[in-house]
Amino acid sequence: MYDSDQIFAESDLLTGLPTVAAARAWLDDARPVQAMLVGLHRFQAVNKAYGSGAGDRVLAEIARRIESFAGEELEGERIVARLAGGEFLVASRQLASRERWQWLAEVLAVAIARPLRVEGVDVSIAPRIALLRGRAGEGGPALLDRLDQALASLQRQAVRRLLWADGSHKARGRSEAQLEADLIGAMDRDEIAVLFQPQYAVAGGKLTGAEALARWNHPEMGRIGAETLFAIAARGDHVVQLSRHIARRALSFAADWPARLRLSLNVTAEDLATADFRAAIERELAESGLAAERLTLEITEQTLVADLAAGRAALEALAAHGLKVALDDFGTGFSNFRMLRALPLDALKLDASLVRDIAADPRDRAILRAIVQMAGALDLSTVAEGVENEDQLAVLRAEGCATFQGFLRSGPVTQDEMLALAQA
Repeated sequence: MYDSDQIFAESDLLTGLPTVAAARAWLDDARPVQAMLVGLHRFQAVNKAYGSGAGDRVLAEIARRIESFAGEELEGERIVARLAGGEFLVASRQLASRERWQWLAEVLAVAIARPLRVEGVDVSIAPRIALLRGRAGEGGPALLDRLDQALASLQRQAVRRLLWADGSHKARGRSEAQLEADLIGAMDRDEIAVLFQPQYAVAGGKLTGAEALARWNHPEMGRIGAETLFAIAARGDHVVQLSRHIARRALSFAADWPARLRLSLNVTAEDLATADFRAAIERELAESGLAAERLTLEITEQTLVADLAAGRAALEALAAHGLKVALDDFGTGFSNFRMLRALPLDALKLDASLVRDIAADPRDRAILRAIVQMAGALDLSTVAEGVENEDQLAVLRAEGCATFQGFLRSGPVTQDEMLALAQA
């Protein structure tokens, strides 16, 4: 087994991910593995057009998206590494069917290609992804070589974005149109499960509430995570319908929690763009019986890119109604500080990438300290995501962070499990 301290020592300064040396060592194992090698087609054009600084920020955001995808969709032992330039490795030891692995690669490609805001302009990065399932006894260098050859072939093609490194034909996958149709029926068949990520006070460890999450238990494709679920919904223009379905169920569940616990709901750009967004939230609150003061709406910078003024107006109206607003994924975007002035915020949610190395890297701890102090000066609370060990929690406590969530205390839980936690 590859040592975690060695992976940390060989992590990339830009993205915080393991580098090629760590990836080779992780792959150099007799156990079975599936892998993807992601390349960013013509990424150098971004550096030429906007400068290397902008290119670095784009790479950091792409790395965040890939890491988020892996966390949502891959169970068991896995690695996400940056190999060189704009190339990233995603590998898992929990083997999926060939169909599912290809389908996951297609969904990852969609997530990577979502527009990024660079110097005031929306830029889309076109990914290319090579896939393989390792052969018995095949070592790390041989695996990476096969992936690299397949990716090089893809980069020479204008349109195609997926290629199996074994030279075989593509797996027969479920069509996008069929998945979109499946999703509409899934809401009626109760296949969309609402889970809750518990949140705890850093000081004292008391349960304070939970963030609502969604999973699709597809009868043929298996478990589908939230990011993939919403990517499918976006292709069929069903995001608002899905979002409201999740909100309705989450609010109904949270109404049964003790009154001291809060519910956090994620808001999409499509939600904010609807004319009845405010009315819909207020209606769902009234029907559920949950007090408005117990609900936090989580938004991201990307949610507001299309129309900041309209989004701000809707959020201000809801804030006046008693709801709280949190800026999610803080520290991963390009212009978060503008949002601090423009929005009626109550909290900042610190992305897991800001928390991961705070106990080992003095620079990361200094960044955390500065953000928490800034938030305090602005009368904003702070919530840390992705807390996995006691050392991280000790730093958060010392620096004055208010709330945390993560596998240190609990992963996502069902409604029954959430009620049990509340009564513990």
